[in-house]
Amino acid sequence: MLKSLTVIAGALSAALALSPAARAADPDPRNWDAVLAEAKGQTVYFNAWGGSENINSYIDWAGTTLKERFGVEVVHVKLDDTANAVAKVLAEKAAGKNEGGSVDLIWINGENFASMKRQDLLMAPDWTTGLPNWAYVDHENKPTILTDFTIPTDGLESPWGGAKMVFFHDSARTPADSVPHSSVELLAWAERNPGRFSYPQPPDFIGSSFLKQVLIETISDRSKLGQPVVDATFNDDVAPLFAYLDKLHPNLWRSGKAYPQNYPDMKQKLADGELDIIFAFNPSEASAGIAAGELPDTVRSFTYTDGTLGNTHFVAIPYNASAKAGALVLANFLISPEAQARKQDPSVWGDPTVLSMDKLSADDRAAFDALDLGIATLKPDELGPALDEPHPDWMERIEGEWLKRYGAAN
Repeated sequence: MLKSLTVIAGALSAALALSPAARAADPDPRNWDAVLAEAKGQTVYFNAWGGSENINSYIDWAGTTLKERFGVEVVHVKLDDTANAVAKVLAEKAAGKNEGGSVDLIWINGENFASMKRQDLLMAPDWTTGLPNWAYVDHENKPTILTDFTIPTDGLESPWGGAKMVFFHDSARTPADSVPHSSVELLAWAERNPGRFSYPQPPDFIGSSFLKQVLIETISDRSKLGQPVVDATFNDDVAPLFAYLDKLHPNLWRSGKAYPQNYPDMKQKLADGELDIIFAFNPSEASAGIAAGELPDTVRSFTYTDGTLGNTHFVAIPYNASAKAGALVLANFLISPEAQARKQDPSVWGDPTVLSMDKLSADDRAAFDALDLGIATLKPDELGPALDEPHPDWMERIEGEWLKRYGAAN
């Protein structure tokens, strides 16, 4: 879902100037009745990754619900890379199209959020905290809701779900006592079991996340990852990462000469017996796959002892969106207890909630308590520590270096 737009942004930066008038007309979520009145009859073009049928079905459900309750039409613009939608908004701004933009709401985090914030491509700050359902959000105990890959969110994006890297194996083929619990152990496992592990080629979101996990575990000074890259030390800082990958790649599926297309492709390869270990950014993903009949019921989850990558994903409204009021209504609905409980159900999606159970009514808490998270879902105290995402600058640089070194293999 993440991809750098540095080259595009640099080429266009001189042309990007947003007039104050464009911001003055933004609807105010603190006047919710006025937002609902303005939203009625609008069509929201929701640009979101379209590579998962269960997620697509969830978005369809949300759209149907919005149409019935609020008279707002939702069109899911299915993306294979979020950066494509960001580039569209950037191009519209460069062309002076400060109103009537083609993107109304975008599923986003990390590098893409940093790029949109840096280029002033987002609706005025603090709209998120004005949403009625913000009252239920657990921003006090989930710091990644207020800081996205080290970048303050400043109310420019509304949290939609939590994420944490978790690994899966089929216990019928790979015993639980043989799975690795660190990147070092994964390398040793891959050397003993060549061809049975792989990862998608960056800049695929899951593939890039794997690189970040290894980077965090191998860099000599982890504190550097909270700040932008320092050119003078970058090569030394990432040398352990690429030394690791140089050893890993000959032992990957197809000897690293090809890569799984994305997470759904990895999941299919686990089901087909081509891979023995895969990973996702959702602790409920294995159970969701079992519930959907996509994975055998012998698949189980595991994680790393010292922690795995964790973050929050969001929705954001471009500064020039055509249907800002409708986008606010959709963003607010997506953090309602109803929508969040449905999303956390592994038979629907299995995406962890961003809400605080302590802030919910007894009935809403009961809806979450009643969820069967599934046989393959680790309990919260089994997930291990959540490792902070590096500053987006790191992945912009590392993805480029990865392509130079290994991209020709495809």
